Amino acid sequence: MSMTMDELGFRALGKDVRQPVRTLDTFSKPEGVETVIMESDEVTSLCPVTGQPDWETVTIEYAPDEACIESKSLKLYLWSFREEGAFCEALATQIANDVAAACQPFWVTVTVTQKPRGGIKLVAKARVNRD
Repeated sequence: MSMTMDELGFRALGKDVRQPVRTLDTFSKPEGVETVIMESDEVTSLCPVTGQPDWETVTIEYAPDEACIESKSLKLYLWSFREEGAFCEALATQIANDVAAACQPFWVTVTVTQKPRGGIKLVAKARVNRD
């Protein structure tokens, strides 16, 4: 007997969500999965000083223990940064900490690559290791 989306506890998957959400849904890690890599080149945020838009590619790589991040909730989570001011380095750190809190992986590395502005490309990496 299969379970419904509500029974599985998903807040986004299978639902009509039309606004950003700062939470991440998870599901049980399938047998044999060692590493998960999720990437989006559609992330935007604002420079916290100038208010100008920044475009980023975010790559999340983690070694799941018991849970994996559900991709629709990740999309809504990344959308939540659109109107928020954040330096690239702070964005990488916040995403790494939020993923670590949500699915408690053995480790997570988040790479944020900011589209060049003024000819400068910025890449920030943050890593969280489980103690």
